[in-house]
Amino acid sequence: METQDLEILASELLQDFESGEFERHEIHARLHQTLDQMRAFGMPLPGDLLALEKELADEFEAEAKGEES
Repeated sequence: METQDLEILASELLQDFESGEFERHEIHARLHQTLDQMRAFGMPLPGDLLALEKELADEFEAEAKGEES
């Protein structure tokens, strides 16, 4: 995959999240995969996408802890 394609994919993921069209878990999985590909190419990682990935991961962790109680 070309670096330009990854940048476009990352932008589309952010738009998908903002639209609320997809489930958060699906967005998180796609986002994680895209960021991993960007890391593999040595591309700079967009701060907004990193923040979104962390936010979703934190939410899922909190939900999991809440379910365990």
